[in-house]
Amino acid sequence: MTEATATTVDALLREARARLRAGGAPSPDLDARLFVSDALGLDAAGLILKGGETVPDAIRALVAARVARRLQSEPAHRILGRRAFYAHEFKLSPATLEPRPDTEILVDLCRPVIEAAIAETGVCRFVDVGTGSGAIAVSLLALYPEARAEAVDISAEALATAMENAAAAGVAARMVPLLGDHLAPVRGAVDLVVSNPPYIPSAEIATLAPEVREHDPRAALDGGPDGLRSYRALAAGARQVLGGRGHVAVEIGAGQGDDVVGLFAARGFAAVERARDLAGIERALLFRCET
Repeated sequence: MTEATATTVDALLREARARLRAGGAPSPDLDARLFVSDALGLDAAGLILKGGETVPDAIRALVAARVARRLQSEPAHRILGRRAFYAHEFKLSPATLEPRPDTEILVDLCRPVIEAAIAETGVCRFVDVGTGSGAIAVSLLALYPEARAEAVDISAEALATAMENAAAAGVAARMVPLLGDHLAPVRGAVDLVVSNPPYIPSAEIATLAPEVREHDPRAALDGGPDGLRSYRALAAGARQVLGGRGHVAVEIGAGQGDDVVGLFAARGFAAVERARDLAGIERALLFRCET
């Protein structure tokens, strides 16, 4: 790169931001920072401190390629291949849902249940149904060394990704992958069932943003005609795997709270907490198995 064509970090950021904005990307500033900071291995402070330094041609080309993919509606974190969730970064694959900040509320909802089980017996065994990237299970295992998890998914590729993420977080020895549908592969009594199941009604999939519709796996989105298919399966099978006592925590779609509460109530579960997400929408429910 000659002096006349040299590009600085600041200029690269401006160039990426301008291209994203001109192309109609919904978050051009954030995406530009993500692409440039990742390409250079810098954090937010590093971008500022090194703003005047020259960028190699290869880095400029890499950022340009990422911007081009983003302008085709590919999500920024899919392009990077990973996304931060709770205290860790999670590798993504085509078979995994991209973990989102609202799901951290589901992790928080599980924490008192796990703590109570550990206080009572010294250990907590839980099941993460539809584990995907393993974000929920890995986050909880990292918080509680006494916890043990079984990660269930219908996709072998998703389970492989989840185990890679568990290994990266140092919790793989306490997480068992189970290939199967909902609770079918689980054996023996557990203390907690947790799930972020597919809950979008089938007819609404086509109306989702292209970032979701075209890049998240349909199996992780499609909840059947009314969006409640997985909740019916979980409510039907949870009592058996809980051994008649324990809790179920689930993420839900907007406006589904009363319907999901009704499905679990019909199976002998009482709703003990209803949590809202960052936008104030009811997003997670906690149930207790009533004897």
